[in-house]
Amino acid sequence: MADQAGTFEGSRSRATGSGAWIDGLIGIAIFSASLVATRLALTGLDALFLSAARAALGGIAGAAALLALRQKRPRGRDIGALAIVAAGVVFGFPLLTALALRTVGAAHGTVFLGLLPLSTALFGALRSGERPSAAFWVLSVLGALITVGFAARGLDGAPGAGDAFMLAAILVCGLGYAEGGILARRLGGWQVIAWATVLSLPLSVPLALVLSPADPGAVPLPAWAGLAYVALFSMLIGFVFWYRALARGGIAAIGQLQLLQPFLGLGVAALVLGERIEPAMVGAAIAVAACVALARRLA
Repeated sequence: MADQAGTFEGSRSRATGSGAWIDGLIGIAIFSASLVATRLALTGLDALFLSAARAALGGIAGAAALLALRQKRPRGRDIGALAIVAAGVVFGFPLLTALALRTVGAAHGTVFLGLLPLSTALFGALRSGERPSAAFWVLSVLGALITVGFAARGLDGAPGAGDAFMLAAILVCGLGYAEGGILARRLGGWQVIAWATVLSLPLSVPLALVLSPADPGAVPLPAWAGLAYVALFSMLIGFVFWYRALARGGIAAIGQLQLLQPFLGLGVAALVLGERIEPAMVGAAIAVAACVALARRLA
């Protein structure tokens, strides 16, 4: 009986782990289109309005879901953590990337996305006490170097304000991911981002109204489509899967899936913007996937 119980527990643990990685992949696939959608939105919308509007729309959708499903309010001890999540992923990352993409291209931004798994793992170790093995950190750095090295090919020019904005975005996003992953263990995955966006409504709604375009009809349709995507998918739906994955599979381990984000993002850019997929991209993606798989085993 003991052996059967152990076998059952082991099977359930593996199923839970696989589910976490599937959730993580879905979340990353959704996030991979964020930079392209942001670039589309910036063709007709101001960066400040875009950041406020996506937070406001995400907050309204989150509030509707919380009310419809009659979710309990977070406890007082959770408010501080929700504020960190809101500062990192509701306001910080969207605003900083939007400011960066005014002066640098989406391809240039992928250089910094390759650093996001390291940022997430580091904040996960600091905030949750996770202690991955040394081999895990070696693979994490290797995967980041492969990603950054591929994305940086052909880029030239001295670092500028756009680079500083992207670096700051990576740092605040890593903190927001780690804090949200910890909080999701108590509140649930989608509830974390829903409450974080709701907490932001007193700031996001007034800002969106004040910064709204003087002539909305003059804004091209692709810009509105980009806003709709980042407000609903990047701001809310993607986090339903992502925070659940971080809570179930571990912040450092699941965070390595972000190494695939630049390659998936380039695929989205090829479909939406007609950019060409190079053979080197396929080879680099395979190498990164190998690092992710090994990191999963060693985490």
